[in-house]
Amino acid sequence: MSEVRSVPEGGATAHELTAFQQNILAILAEEPMYGLAVKRELESYYGNEVNHGRLYPNLDDLVDEGYVEKSELDKRTNQYALTEAGHGVVLGQIEWVLDRFVTDEGRADEVRRLLDE
Repeated sequence: MSEVRSVPEGGATAHELTAFQQNILAILAEEPMYGLAVKRELESYYGNEVNHGRLYPNLDDLVDEGYVEKSELDKRTNQYALTEAGHGVVLGQIEWVLDRFVTDEGRADEVRRLLDE
């Protein structure tokens, strides 16, 4: 995987994360969620079932790295929220992709249209 440029605030990068982990961060960028809600979002994106044995270890790794904060909603349910470092990773990945995708005004207009929707 190519290296991602650091975001000045916090210096978080995505180059050590899997695409699956980056997708988890992108989902949590919208709002804090409990694990099953993250699972449903991933399943909607991938079009297949996401195994608990894949999701929760990845969430735990993101918590350990400081990109996600885990809190207890009740005795059986945890909530996951993006941290500032996680926000930096998502923003850095978006910047990296845009730097490569936006090669001319036509592509810049495509991105502007997406943002306006």
